[in-house]
Amino acid sequence: MGRTSDANERLMDAALDLIWEESYGAVTIDDICKRAEVKKGSFYYFFDSKASLAVAALERMWSEDWKPGLDAQFSPSINPVTRLANYFAALHPRQVELKAKYGKVLGCPVCSVGSEVSTQEIDLSAKVREIMSRKRRYYESAIRDAIAEGLIEPCDPVQKTTAIVGLIEGLVAQARILNDPSVLKELPAAAFGLLGIKVPVTAAAPASASAT
Repeated sequence: MGRTSDANERLMDAALDLIWEESYGAVTIDDICKRAEVKKGSFYYFFDSKASLAVAALERMWSEDWKPGLDAQFSPSINPVTRLANYFAALHPRQVELKAKYGKVLGCPVCSVGSEVSTQEIDLSAKVREIMSRKRRYYESAIRDAIAEGLIEPCDPVQKTTAIVGLIEGLVAQARILNDPSVLKELPAAAFGLLGIKVPVTAAAPASASAT
């Protein structure tokens, strides 16, 4: 099964990749073990079920990939509108990159899993909501800062954040459904309009966006 010290990490990597490429329901423990090159018996040494593995894989993705990326993209040292602009601008090229690699638009792993298991798998659904809430705070913080600096007209930052999250998730879902990342090209302009940006902001060369 490979070294015991890395078998659980390989299982998490394999689970996340397979669930993102296919779907949570379509992927079996056997599929995950085969991809990870870990014996099935060893799977149960680390995890009680596919759901518990998915929970661990999503949390690891957050702590090792998404959080560091978002911390950099949404650093308080960056102009708040530029934080948002750079993030919005990075979503289209990221999905283009994924389609080139996998042959299809993958969208967001968290949203994909969440929409599939929202009425099932209590622990996994809770982890999805937790990660989405964490990510939402970055948007809300940038919006609050932009309001404070007079870059956005006074508004309810919570409501604006809800609208922005809906716009992002909706367009990313459309891109996956249509297998066409080009729909995300309109995201920056749509988001700026929704936020009522006072002045146009030229985004810097976008960093690689975290998943969505």
